[in-house]
Amino acid sequence: MIRLLPAVAVCVLTASSFAQTKKILLEGDDMELAKRLQKVSAQAKIVPVTADNVMNEIADADAFIGSIKPEHVRAGKKLQWVQNMGAGVERVLHLSGGDDLRNSKITLTNNQIVQGPEIADHAMGMLLMLARGLHTLYLNTQQGIWQPRPYPGIELNGRTAVVLGVGGIGTQIAFRAWAHGMTVIGVDPEDIPYMPVLSRTVKPDQLDEVLPQADVVFVSAPHTPMSHRMLGPRQFELMKKGAYFIAVSRGGIYDLDSLVRALENKRLAGAGVDVTDPEPLPKGHPLWKFTNVVVTPHIAGRSDKDRNRMVSTIEENIRRFVDGKPLVNVVDKQRGY
Repeated sequence: MIRLLPAVAVCVLTASSFAQTKKILLEGDDMELAKRLQKVSAQAKIVPVTADNVMNEIADADAFIGSIKPEHVRAGKKLQWVQNMGAGVERVLHLSGGDDLRNSKITLTNNQIVQGPEIADHAMGMLLMLARGLHTLYLNTQQGIWQPRPYPGIELNGRTAVVLGVGGIGTQIAFRAWAHGMTVIGVDPEDIPYMPVLSRTVKPDQLDEVLPQADVVFVSAPHTPMSHRMLGPRQFELMKKGAYFIAVSRGGIYDLDSLVRALENKRLAGAGVDVTDPEPLPKGHPLWKFTNVVVTPHIAGRSDKDRNRMVSTIEENIRRFVDGKPLVNVVDKQRGY
């Protein structure tokens, strides 16, 4: 399973290799972004590239910002650094023939942590929508129907949340759940620093022990080979009857068919998913039929502030790269986070 820690990972690049201007390719044709990044340092030359010209530019490039492909890695003999625009790096390391990058000496950095606030808000928003029946009441509003619910809303105070992946996103989910009076259990492969909002932390091999305690399960860990389908048929069967399931990181971490069965069998009180596998969720898929499911199209990380934070991280890394200083948010390419 992957983990996003709120700590900053660093990698030191030798200063001797930074005497001249660094050619940094920027994937896409966003000229405003290119201009903003160019202002960071006169020692950086930002070159926007598309599928049409990337292979012509990459041979003498020192760095690449975007979703790099294996053929780019092979052609980029001078590449020292790759900056992934988002947090998840599974596509460049594991799902697209990423051996070239993973086994290279190229430093990979990502945008972990910066999307934590909006994703955590989105996760809690879906839980509150389901627990308070707001999805049903909203539909009634559209039809002008005054129909009190035949049952009370679910009070989160005193309930238990299991957060799968206590990193940049999971930590903020944990704080929000705790603020609602919930007991929070974290699941993560690493040793989590003490946080008063966590009543307990366990390793992934102890997941089955804590699932029966959960009134809500939050999936907030990115997708790696270790986390693939961590939540399968057995795990959904272990969940407490009446629990809620909220997934906001990657759809490959849970088995979609098992989620559907748990909803059909009324084991779960409801589910909120911003991520599915496959994506987009196909038209006619059984998940669409449930009235106690909220599906959003992988937009939990979007807000009015997330882009600026993401670009600021990239700006900082450009500044550090040309100055030969440690980069931030360095990914362990073998672990995938």
